[in-house]
Amino acid sequence: MPLEAGLLQILACPACHAPLEDKSADENPELLCTGQDCGLAYPVRDGIPVLLVDEARRPA
Repeated sequence: MPLEAGLLQILACPACHAPLEDKSADENPELLCTGQDCGLAYPVRDGIPVLLVDEARRPA
């Protein structure tokens, strides 16, 4: 289930406060930080973004 555009406009990376971008694949939905130095990917579980730094992964 894609996130609403209005929600994406107000969400920010909890680590660096940069905007988040929806990079959802069918099996692994996630939000990607657009910050140049950060780049963390936050999971989306059951349509709910999990914005915890401990749950985020660093994309390869």
